Amino acid sequence: MQTLRIGTRASRLAMCQAQWVKDRLIRAGLTDKVELVPIKTKGDKILDSPLAKIGGKGLFVKEIEEALIRNEIDLAVHSMKDVPAQLIDGLCIGAVTVREDPRDVLISKNNNILRHLSPNAVIGTSSLRRQSQILHSFPGFHIVQIRGNLETRIRRVQGDDLDAVIVAAAGIHRMGLQDQVTEYLNIDISLPAIGQGALGIEIRIGDTFIEKIVQTMDHPETHMEVTAERAFLARLEGGCQVPIAALSKIQGTDDLTLAGMVASLDGVKMIRDKISSHPNRAYEAGIDLAERLLQRGADKILNEIIAKGKIK
Repeated sequence: MQTLRIGTRASRLAMCQAQWVKDRLIRAGLTDKVELVPIKTKGDKILDSPLAKIGGKGLFVKEIEEALIRNEIDLAVHSMKDVPAQLIDGLCIGAVTVREDPRDVLISKNNNILRHLSPNAVIGTSSLRRQSQILHSFPGFHIVQIRGNLETRIRRVQGDDLDAVIVAAAGIHRMGLQDQVTEYLNIDISLPAIGQGALGIEIRIGDTFIEKIVQTMDHPETHMEVTAERAFLARLEGGCQVPIAALSKIQGTDDLTLAGMVASLDGVKMIRDKISSHPNRAYEAGIDLAERLLQRGADKILNEIIAKGKIK
């Protein structure tokens, strides 16, 4: 059997996620020859600028996708929240794994939860989505854009410049850092990024051998939930680094709910809505919810941000 080459970002978290996929492929008896191929992306190389300033689409996947197209790797493992709504020609998402906790978490000095922080607390985040929502609920907070891997961002709380940081629960869980968490943020305060908590396995279209292997790792409910969220994102023509959020949840066999949000960077303007549908209409539900927000002015909010040069 050929050695399967899994492309991944080189960060500790990304390698941990790719190792998780590797272990399950081996345990399932699908292959005993798997190699992890770490690849540095633009988002990993440029750490001195906010993500939105260096390009919001494909920052953490482009170089990996190019390696996949060139047949240098056989599949790629991504955090779905990093994957643009539109994939490059010739590639597709072959599987979406079972979702980890999709929420954001607060890590703070002295274990102060969000509402107990000082009114002018300094909060670190790399996400405009988190910035908008936190400022909407706590307009006195000062948001600082921070970059770096997960461990680096957590360490910033130990210094003097930040009172807290907000990161994804999924990464914390996958690295076994749950003891660092001060608070899991309610989605009414911080609605997650599109696809947050789910891993996507990207493959070449037409590679039936790899397709059959990765399909064994697909979690249908998560896949449908992420499909709804990504359709919402695509209709709004948003990249990964704009103030757009969505979370879908399937309950039972015939109930899919999807909540979505668009906000200005300062959190003053915010449009949120929710829709229910059948899981088989996941994609259509995403489009429908986006249309609702567009009718209420979501496009004007996003266009204002782009016009001011805050995002690419």
